[in-house]
Amino acid sequence: MEKHTLGIFIITLLGLILRVLYINKPDGLWNDEYISWMVAAKPLFDGFWSGIKSQCHMPLYYLYLKFFMSIFGQSDIVLKLTSVLSGTLSIIIMYFTGLEKDKKTGLIAALFTAISSFLIYYSQEVRFYSLLFLFAALSLWFTVRLVKNTNIKNIIFLTLANLLVIFTHTIGFVYVFFNLVYISFKLFKDYKKVIIKLWSIAAVIVLAASPLIIKIFTTNSFSQWWASFSFSNWGFLLTDYFSPVLTNLVNAPANFFYNFHAGFVIFALLPALIAIFWIAYAVKKDKDNAMLLCAAAGVIIVMTIASLAGKLVFITKYSIEIYPILILLAAYGAASVSNKVLRNTLIILYCLIHVIYLTLSPVSAPKIRRAQGHKIAADLIKHAEPQKGDIVLIEYYQKDRFEKYIDFTGLNVITIDKGNFPEYLSQNMTYEKAVNEGKEVYRPTFQASVNGYLKEKINREIISKLKQGQSVILITLNSVAFYSLEQVSKIASDDSLYNKTPLLFLVFSHIKEQVARDFYETLAVVRYESKGDWSAVKFTKLKK
Repeated sequence: MEKHTLGIFIITLLGLILRVLYINKPDGLWNDEYISWMVAAKPLFDGFWSGIKSQCHMPLYYLYLKFFMSIFGQSDIVLKLTSVLSGTLSIIIMYFTGLEKDKKTGLIAALFTAISSFLIYYSQEVRFYSLLFLFAALSLWFTVRLVKNTNIKNIIFLTLANLLVIFTHTIGFVYVFFNLVYISFKLFKDYKKVIIKLWSIAAVIVLAASPLIIKIFTTNSFSQWWASFSFSNWGFLLTDYFSPVLTNLVNAPANFFYNFHAGFVIFALLPALIAIFWIAYAVKKDKDNAMLLCAAAGVIIVMTIASLAGKLVFITKYSIEIYPILILLAAYGAASVSNKVLRNTLIILYCLIHVIYLTLSPVSAPKIRRAQGHKIAADLIKHAEPQKGDIVLIEYYQKDRFEKYIDFTGLNVITIDKGNFPEYLSQNMTYEKAVNEGKEVYRPTFQASVNGYLKEKINREIISKLKQGQSVILITLNSVAFYSLEQVSKIASDDSLYNKTPLLFLVFSHIKEQVARDFYETLAVVRYESKGDWSAVKFTKLKK
């Protein structure tokens, strides 16, 4: 076996092993994964397409997931293995992408992809990010090939790859735009007709997808905007991509050095700085690399502007289309360092940091638990041993988000969720008005110590309907409801704090505390259990 063939085989095997370690998460699917399964499980012509329209993402991943579910079933393991497959294939594609530079760059690009904690994490998620990285890697591969050899074959494959990106990610067109800008700068002088064709094809694709894109962008979503932008997100993007420490998976701290200690320096800062050095070296060595980096920077700038305008939450995964570019540049820079001792030392140090953390850290990518997993909540309900006629009150999510793990037959399930919460906070409030004007409308409610409307509604719909000996089990997601009523009131009374605090957290903290207080006043607590981000309190109506 040829040396490089053996090398890529070993690297791919390593990447596969890292992606299947601890893949059987006992917490079950968390909300975003659960939605992926729910949509893909719907019949193709009976709910599938309407399910996609209700989400803020494009349809290709759901079709991909549906295909594998139709063959291998719907267990959590099967669902996660679909991401392992695309994650493992990405290692090979990044090898061929780097190979367009030279063999050494190909192997290093594959190695960096294989040990990437960010990619390992999303190779164990029932979400589209692993598949999207694969498509973005294909796009980069054929971009490099097209620049080197401008022929119809490379044009077709690049067009197909970019088409896959657009129909996988709602904002994938931003990456495709800057991809075409890069190609235009490289080829317009000698291949004007080719460039015009590429832009024309892209315009037709975006035009064809525009009804779905418009539908997605005009859909009101209460939970989408849970964090404000901070420039520390740029730093976390680099540490997420090039270190084994993952920070901005959902919501990053406002301060990049929020947890500054020796471990942060060694495992987060050091590998990121090494990668930055490699990228800078690659840019210095070849001006084409500078243009590629500018294309990636363009995506980040657009994301930043959208975040500052309140249209997007700046999370690292939303920029995953540029990750293949960054890996390629880092790999090329690492392979190009002329001093052999320095070159090998940096590569070995970088890889050792990743492997040590992946192996020993309890919060490494494959070991990270899904604290919001819906199976946790389902198990808490089962542990509370509800009897026929008991009430289960679930806050934040709808009933159908748990039915994969529990049968609610015989139970009266009530939800105060992201869709119907306006009905419980005040009279005559629509969902659309709550999303658009909630900060202004609900402020007096948050400032008050008691919500009389909510109190009366809970008493009428739940407490008064309980017979002696019957129970209500209150299920709460504490990661979105962590303020006390006093803290909510204090925040609402401070203009600066109120403007900074996401409405979502205020709403469900207020609901959680008010409902719990009402139950404590009239019912007896007979059981309490918490696990992950969930808690379950069982209240029973006893003899007076």
